[in-house]
Amino acid sequence: MVKNNYPSRRQAKKQTNWFLVISSVLIAILLVVAGLYSVFGVSRTVQQTNGSSVTKSSKQATDATRSKDTKGLPDVSPKDWQLLLVNRDNKSKELNPEIADVDGVSVDARIAKNVKEFLAAAQEIDPSYHLISGYRSVAYQTELYNSYVQQEMAADPSLTESQAEKKVQTYSQPPGASEHQTGLAIDMSTVDSLNEADPDTVAKVKELAPKYGFVLRFPDGKTSSTGVGYEDWHFRYVGKESAEYMTEHNLTLEEYLALLKEKAK
Repeated sequence: MVKNNYPSRRQAKKQTNWFLVISSVLIAILLVVAGLYSVFGVSRTVQQTNGSSVTKSSKQATDATRSKDTKGLPDVSPKDWQLLLVNRDNKSKELNPEIADVDGVSVDARIAKNVKEFLAAAQEIDPSYHLISGYRSVAYQTELYNSYVQQEMAADPSLTESQAEKKVQTYSQPPGASEHQTGLAIDMSTVDSLNEADPDTVAKVKELAPKYGFVLRFPDGKTSSTGVGYEDWHFRYVGKESAEYMTEHNLTLEEYLALLKEKAK
């Protein structure tokens, strides 16, 4: 009898059963793996999507804040001559502007008309308003500054020269750091002493100053920005548009220029 190599019915049945078992196990494993992939895959996708959304939202918020900070700024450049910044951090050599005389005081010829009109408007508020100082050369500022230092040391012999200079710098700037050398600044008051004019009168003049392109350069509470204490008589020409914006938003020239530079980026 020839034996065949085929399995008997019983063996085939057993093999079939084992095949079914193994197949079921494999299918179960595949289903579990697929389920786990589905859960973690979706989670990762959501996480990545959310991460992208957060990043995008953060960027949009930053852009919105930046837009808000510079919104409504006048269409001017921080390099415009009216906005020339001169202070202790931005010293300048002699500028030699073309000057003109207004009521006995020298100013940049380009703003002479504005100075005349501003002075006339201030005198309508108080007839005693007058110009005290305007353009000063670096050479003259050097003499003036040194004389103030000597006066402080004479008044208090215990002061060193360095200490005297610190006191002087609360009301006068070192040579090369004074706005007066630009010809764009004026000292104007009802009296010849700093911060002794009637505060209500000063407030009225400060309010009308932008109409003529001027701002009170060193306002109260802004020493951290300007490096200079409050001065009720020091007005600076910056142009009408800039003056109106700066006054409305209570900005110093330093703060205003920072916004203009941010806008230009």
